[in-house]
Amino acid sequence: MHNAVKRIGVLTSGGDAPGMNAAIRSVVRTAMHMGIECLGVRRGFNGLITGDIIPMDFVQTSGLIAHGGTTLFTARSEEFRTEEGRRKAAATCKLFGLDGIVGIGGDGTYRGLMEFCNQEGVAVVGMPGTIDNDIACTDYTIGYDTACNTALDSIDKLKDTMQSHERCSVVEVMGRHAGHLALYVGMACGATAVLIPEKEIDFERDVVEPIRAARLGGRTHFMVIVAEGVGSSYDVAAKIKDATGLDPRVTVLGHVQRGGSPSARDRMVATYMGYNAVHLLAQGKSNRVVAYKDGEYVDFDINEALAMRKGIDENAYRVLRALTGVAAE
Repeated sequence: MHNAVKRIGVLTSGGDAPGMNAAIRSVVRTAMHMGIECLGVRRGFNGLITGDIIPMDFVQTSGLIAHGGTTLFTARSEEFRTEEGRRKAAATCKLFGLDGIVGIGGDGTYRGLMEFCNQEGVAVVGMPGTIDNDIACTDYTIGYDTACNTALDSIDKLKDTMQSHERCSVVEVMGRHAGHLALYVGMACGATAVLIPEKEIDFERDVVEPIRAARLGGRTHFMVIVAEGVGSSYDVAAKIKDATGLDPRVTVLGHVQRGGSPSARDRMVATYMGYNAVHLLAQGKSNRVVAYKDGEYVDFDINEALAMRKGIDENAYRVLRALTGVAAE
């Protein structure tokens, strides 16, 4: 089989996500299987500029599938946003003989790959790696399931202590500007209320009344999940105190949600996506994004992918409102 590329590089960019190492492993081992050499580019696009590049093979990827974080490190590169920075990166690719790049990350990674491809003509393929699950072209992003389970584990522990003290807990989860993580976790933990940025918030209807309904139903502890894109969880707690007289405790889970060994789902999705990414480059395709859509692994042009918009799961939101006692609209 003739491959359109002989040597490729793989990098991770932007925020880290569980499963990135599994994706790196898949890219490296798929490339080796196809007779393509694969090098690891460390510290994202900065590594392409500075030549921070290492060989990758079975030894470097042994056991990597179970590790959280990214063995190649990750960073955001302001220099790569400039034409001069991308020219330096192209010179590095020429020096190392790289004729293709696989980039694992979010929308910012995709934009960087697209601009690099358009300006310098280097073949590129992107893979969705972010715990936020906010990339529109794909139903699922690498790291999302693990982050949900990490948050859920922490929240379940908080519920134990909140129940013991008969208190209200306000928990802020990550997600950047999206509420997918908060919605999923809120449903899974049986939250009293969930606030997400995609929906206009009526505080009386969406928070206060569900707390009152729960109290009338015999509950003495309450769990309110707040997506970070909504705003300050401390402000939410203050409003709850003013409206109900409760004294909420705030917990910001923060970056703990990005850590940990990836779940089985994240390992499998990362593996399939890495395999498909290498095959796209081998077929001579470029400026593509690997995605999981409607139960299948597909790919899109990066320009098309970036133009898409992703909304919240409306069915999940309806179910959530029903189970938290919010009246149907």
